[in-house]
Amino acid sequence: MSLHRHRQRGGKEGQVLYRSKRGWVWNQFFVIEEYTGPDPVLVGRLHSDVDSGNGNIKYILSGEGAGTIFVIDDKTGNIHATKTLDREEQAQYTLTAQAVDRDTNKPLEPPSEFIVKVQDINDNPPEFLHGPYYARVPEMSNVGTSVMQVTATDADDPTYGNSARLVYSILQGQPYFSVEPQTGIIRTALPNMDREARQEYDVVIQAKDMGGHMGGLSGTTEVKITLTDVNDNPPKFPQSVYPMSVSEDKVPGEEVGRLKAKDPDLGDNGLVNYRLVDGDGMNMFELSVDSETREAVIKLKKMVDFETKRSYTLKVEGSNPHVDPQFLAWGPYKDEATIKISVEDADEPPVFVAPSYTFEVEENAPEGTLVGRVHAKDTDVANNPVRYMIPRYTDVEQFFAINTEDGMITTMRPLDRETQNWHNISVSATEIASLGVRVNIKVKDVNDNPPEFATNNEVLMCESVAPGKVIETVSAVDKDEMAHRQHFTFSLAPEVAHNNNFSLKDNRDSTASIYVLRKGFSRLTQDVYYLPIEINDNGFPAMSSTNTLTIRVCSCDSKNTILSCNVEPYVLPAGLSTGALIAILACIVILLAIVVLFVALRRQKKEPLIVFEEEDIRENIITYDDEGGGEEDTEAFDIATLQNPDGANGFLPRKDIKPELQYPLRPGGRPAANSVDVDDFIKTRIAEADSDPTAPPYDSIQIYGYEGRGSLAGSLSSLESVTTESDLDYDYLQSWGPRFKKLADLYGTKDCSIHDGDDGEDS
Repeated sequence: MSLHRHRQRGGKEGQVLYRSKRGWVWNQFFVIEEYTGPDPVLVGRLHSDVDSGNGNIKYILSGEGAGTIFVIDDKTGNIHATKTLDREEQAQYTLTAQAVDRDTNKPLEPPSEFIVKVQDINDNPPEFLHGPYYARVPEMSNVGTSVMQVTATDADDPTYGNSARLVYSILQGQPYFSVEPQTGIIRTALPNMDREARQEYDVVIQAKDMGGHMGGLSGTTEVKITLTDVNDNPPKFPQSVYPMSVSEDKVPGEEVGRLKAKDPDLGDNGLVNYRLVDGDGMNMFELSVDSETREAVIKLKKMVDFETKRSYTLKVEGSNPHVDPQFLAWGPYKDEATIKISVEDADEPPVFVAPSYTFEVEENAPEGTLVGRVHAKDTDVANNPVRYMIPRYTDVEQFFAINTEDGMITTMRPLDRETQNWHNISVSATEIASLGVRVNIKVKDVNDNPPEFATNNEVLMCESVAPGKVIETVSAVDKDEMAHRQHFTFSLAPEVAHNNNFSLKDNRDSTASIYVLRKGFSRLTQDVYYLPIEINDNGFPAMSSTNTLTIRVCSCDSKNTILSCNVEPYVLPAGLSTGALIAILACIVILLAIVVLFVALRRQKKEPLIVFEEEDIRENIITYDDEGGGEEDTEAFDIATLQNPDGANGFLPRKDIKPELQYPLRPGGRPAANSVDVDDFIKTRIAEADSDPTAPPYDSIQIYGYEGRGSLAGSLSSLESVTTESDLDYDYLQSWGPRFKKLADLYGTKDCSIHDGDDGEDS
């Protein structure tokens, strides 16, 4: 195929007009797929009108497959396909052609696109992508009922020839099914296909291209078609008569026999219900259905007696509960069968007159007390004697005994109703076979237990409780049975009947209220009160008991909310961590160190500070402990001691602290009163103290045993006044309190006197 550049002329007469057109004129190129020849396939030729044939033009090809699938001769413009093409992989290729100057590679024409299409051939058979197929259709369906549609695909080009035009046909499954050639729809071809006769069909469908003509390619698939069930079969008993037998010793509920109707349908369509419809045994027997096997089960409804009636007849019906209206004309969907039951003779056990017995006996009744009597009889013709016994497993502790001949039941020991108020035992009556009966023995109550508090909790009361407030309502319980209109009464015990703290009010409804009589309760004074309360049950005989109510005083806030009732010392928790123990030990060590330091300082302070200067005697306390003879004793002191304390004991102690040791004064002659002028001595010492800048301002007590000459005050000693006939009255000391009791005893009595040898100090 060539590409040409066209030139057209037009316009006015005598004038030549030129219309410039594209340099490329092209059509679609085609190449046949699957070409297997020895030489490359010529696809087409490109030619530009600027090409004068001198070889100056160079053709360039680009695009899909350029250089690999498609190659171009750059001189002639011929395009060849070098590889086999498959339309199903790629149907067309888009390429771009351009003419350039061979020397300069300068484009001589604009690039232009063209398409190379792959021409289809019939090289792909039809395929069923979703096979094999499975389908279901109801049995007994009408002819032409649609089963399913199958579809095949063909990879060939449907727009080119008949390569992709398919036709369907059935290769296997006739004459039961058919397929529509154009659509692939499978339909039933026979009527009344019965699932019970055949359930599954294997059908093979073929799809062929080229419209089904000779030479076309084909593909097949399998279709498995299953017939689903419909209720088209009624139930049927295999037998018309079923013989059965039952022994007269069988009890109600025991199975007599089974039967089952056959129904070939499935699921609900094959479900069969059974019922008794007729017969003289309808009152003696009953019918049920086994949920697993779907069998009709005949059971004994009442006990039969061989001596009374020896055979029974029943008629059973089996029917389908789900009937398809489409097949009603094929009915009826039910069947009947007859059951003949024969009764077999058996040696029957004794029969008790009553199905069970209930007796009562007083609690605490002595051994051998009669409880009651049971009676059984033999229903057989022989009427054999009956023997009685109590199976030990029903009376493990052996509370009761029974007479084997007459069935009398007696106690073997006293019974306690509060321990066990009912005894349920069994009594067996034996002939050859044995029969048992249940015996219930109720122990009658005797009022032998006193009442007691229903709960034993402490009563918590605030310290600020107001008088008249109810702090608790108590109730009682009794292990004995309460008789009609019997109730508990409450009262305070006689020993607390007139207490000033609490009172009790019986509410006459088996409860009592506890009232507070006063205010001012304190945990520090008394934290727990015990209130004994008497409770009477008013039974016969009456029983009473004294129960103690514990009342604990608690601290509360302004809203009477209890804050604390704990009166026990606080105990540290046992489980302390290692860090806590280390902290406690460290605190103890620090406290011990402080105590040791404090003791050392005290000892240091108690050591006397010795003053060596003779003049530093202005603030010292001179103590002595020798006994004097009163005012007339002139041998006790020497004024020289006051003038020169160093001469007394060799050192001068500090007197700003309490001295530890007492230094006795040396006995010596008392100086004459006129030997020293005391007034001058005191003035001298005062002047020395005032002029000493190194002396601290200690508070001092100066004690002297010399009163001075010519004293206007007279003697200050109380001892002198006692020894003399003084008119002073010391009775006022009695009113000064216990601290002055000793002085009052000494000076308040006229008769007392001071003897020599008493301790005394002049101050």
